[in-house]
Amino acid sequence: MDPDELLTIASLFWFTNTSASSARFYFENRDWFATHQGESVNARTSVPIGLASFAYDFKAIRRFAERDHGNIVHWNDYDRGGHWAAHDASDLLIGDIREFFGKLA
Repeated sequence: MDPDELLTIASLFWFTNTSASSARFYFENRDWFATHQGESVNARTSVPIGLASFAYDFKAIRRFAERDHGNIVHWNDYDRGGHWAAHDASDLLIGDIREFFGKLA
C-alpha cells in the first residue's frame, strides 16, 4: 500500500468520524473472547457459509471452521487482497460473492 492509499483510508475514518465504530466489535467482544479462550463452542451453524481468504489477511483454518460450521458450501483462497478486500481486490471479492450466491440459487 502506498502512502496515498494509507492517507486516504485514514482520512475516510477521520473525516467521517467512524474510527471508533469500526473498532467497536473488537472492543465489545474482548471480554467474551478472554473468558472463553480455548473452549469449544457446541452450537454449530447450519446456514450455508462461504469464505474468501485473501493473501494479506488473517488465515482461516479449515479444520476449525468445519468444527463450528456444519454447512460450508464455498471456500476460496486468493493470492492477493487483504483485510480491506473491497478496496484491495474488488474484482476478486465481487466474483467470490457472485460465485457463493450462485451456488445457493
